[in-house]
Amino acid sequence: MFDVAIIGCGIVGAALAFELSQYDLSVAVLEKENDVSCGASRANSGILHAGYDPQPGTLMAKLNVEGSILSEKLCRELGVVYGHCGSLVLAFSEKEMQTAAELYERGVQNGVKGLEIWDAETTKNREPGISEKVAGALYAPSAAVVIPWEYTLALAETAVCNGVDIRLESAVTGIEKMVDGYRLQTQTGNVEARYVVNAAGLYADEIHNMISAAAFRIIPERGEYYLLDKKMVNMVRHVLFQCPTAAGKGVLIAPTTHGNVIIGPNNEQIDSRDDVATTGQGLETVRNHAQKSVPHLPLNENIRNFSGIRASSDQNDFIIAEAKDAPGFFDLAGIKSPGLTAAPAIAKMAVELLEGAGLKLKEKPKFLPRPKRTHFTELRQDEKRALIENRPEFGHMICRCERVTEGEILEALHAPIPPRSVDAIKRRCNAGLGRCQGGFCAPRVVELLARELKISPLEVLQDTAGSYILSSETKEGSCHE
Repeated sequence: MFDVAIIGCGIVGAALAFELSQYDLSVAVLEKENDVSCGASRANSGILHAGYDPQPGTLMAKLNVEGSILSEKLCRELGVVYGHCGSLVLAFSEKEMQTAAELYERGVQNGVKGLEIWDAETTKNREPGISEKVAGALYAPSAAVVIPWEYTLALAETAVCNGVDIRLESAVTGIEKMVDGYRLQTQTGNVEARYVVNAAGLYADEIHNMISAAAFRIIPERGEYYLLDKKMVNMVRHVLFQCPTAAGKGVLIAPTTHGNVIIGPNNEQIDSRDDVATTGQGLETVRNHAQKSVPHLPLNENIRNFSGIRASSDQNDFIIAEAKDAPGFFDLAGIKSPGLTAAPAIAKMAVELLEGAGLKLKEKPKFLPRPKRTHFTELRQDEKRALIENRPEFGHMICRCERVTEGEILEALHAPIPPRSVDAIKRRCNAGLGRCQGGFCAPRVVELLARELKISPLEVLQDTAGSYILSSETKEGSCHE
């Protein structure tokens, strides 16, 4: 029997697994997909918010500010690239300047440091490409950007290195109360645990309802994005927001740590929790709103559109609590924005709740880092030559756009959480993330996956279960003397 079972391995589940892995505990993570960070945690804006937006006194406000501080330290320790760029909330009228002032006061109440109100001249000098109609802005220096799936993977891999058992393709299909814990029915067999934490994101209400009376409802909200080519890297210097509305923080424009520019999202309530399609209407909404901030958006440099689904709920705050009629079962639900920022603080709060419920915590004498990855393009020329001499696979360039070598892909394939698909390789190594979006490297990545996983190329997936790339062989090759 495990001490703790975590359902879901998005950013919140991974952060909790990381936190618990520092103690002498047996921990299992049950993830329904074939990789970590396959839901909202991989398809979002990647913004670490400063914390001026949530209402004072809410869990969102408290954990946003705490998480912002923790995230910078965690990224440094885990080797996750942290883009400390700051953010601007742009105002386009005197009324919106009043909104910016209200956000400033709210941020001060929440404990956000360094907030400033800029006038129009200062704002335009600091961000030259923005609209001439800007009347001023709220500047938040502590805002930053990360690549969300890199962050999630780093947390999860470190947890695995410290004894956490992450079980992929293990969707929870039923929960049974036992005398001393819970039995979780999964696709890969039953798992028993003394304590259960529900971090199932879009399906958190369904998981909760398996063992407890209905207490909340998850409301899926889709947001669509543009991703611009790296040649646009200097287009904006900060994360650019517009004044928020009841629908959320609105359409943003932001640099990414990979050197691209991300634009979006819109906000659309949908019926399906899995519908990540992009639509002409949705992208037009994003474009029109974004052009208010930066009128001359070079959308001809768009290399990809995508969408993600927020796990909003019918509550006005994060849901972080023990189920009233299921002792030892905890919900971490309704974790929409600023969930990415708050995740490490949510994890610490969850550990406190578990300890309060009777979980014994004893720190491990030694905590292991995850294996370091080789980033070939970041090496000096002499380091590259020496590496290729010892390991020739680093001399084979697989992805031309992102300059990713075979050696880097092989390292990923033998990491603590090996990738099982072409997109999983992309999330680890950036192969296929560039301008051609895998047009050149994808066939070679398929070959490497088939070889290293010892499967047929016909079994290689593009992404999640069932997303096969090849259907059959078209012809057989032969050798002739």
